[in-house]
Amino acid sequence: MSESSIKIENVVASTKLAEEFDLTLIESQFEGAEYNKQKFPGLVYRVSDPKAAFLVFTSGKVVCTGAKNVADVHTVIGNMAKKLNSIGIKTIENPQITVQNIVASADLHTILNLNAIAIGLGLENIEYEPEQFPGLVYRIDEPKVVVLIFSSGKLVVTGGKSPEDCERGVEVVRQQLDNMGLL
Repeated sequence: MSESSIKIENVVASTKLAEEFDLTLIESQFEGAEYNKQKFPGLVYRVSDPKAAFLVFTSGKVVCTGAKNVADVHTVIGNMAKKLNSIGIKTIENPQITVQNIVASADLHTILNLNAIAIGLGLENIEYEPEQFPGLVYRIDEPKVVVLIFSSGKLVVTGGKSPEDCERGVEVVRQQLDNMGLL
């Protein structure tokens, strides 16, 4: 598995931190926060350690994006709750955090023939239009992920709810390409 181990590029997660938020108040108290109701219904707030960005909505819901692992998501959401508490906004204790999407990359370290792969994998689960996009789009049912396969041997896995989903997606691709003699 080491030859196709993944690198997590982005974790997107959501949670509810309060019953409601006054986004104008948060914008005035959080340095660098951006809120323009005409452009977007949420407040955008970026943090640097660990690096992530938040979309904060009046409903009390928060989307965290840009984290490089699931642990960092929990850390930055916890830090966000503390920061909100520090300006007098009461937050929900131990909020339920749901990972919505993980994007990961991997490298099979070999040049791939995407035309042969498209034929071998069968047309029902793939999209390959090289005039439109240089990669082959492969939708896997189990785990439910989408893998972009490039002729360079690089893969992008998206739609995973856990790092394990992404690892398994890469393994499914590796196994199928190996079975077809294309690795």
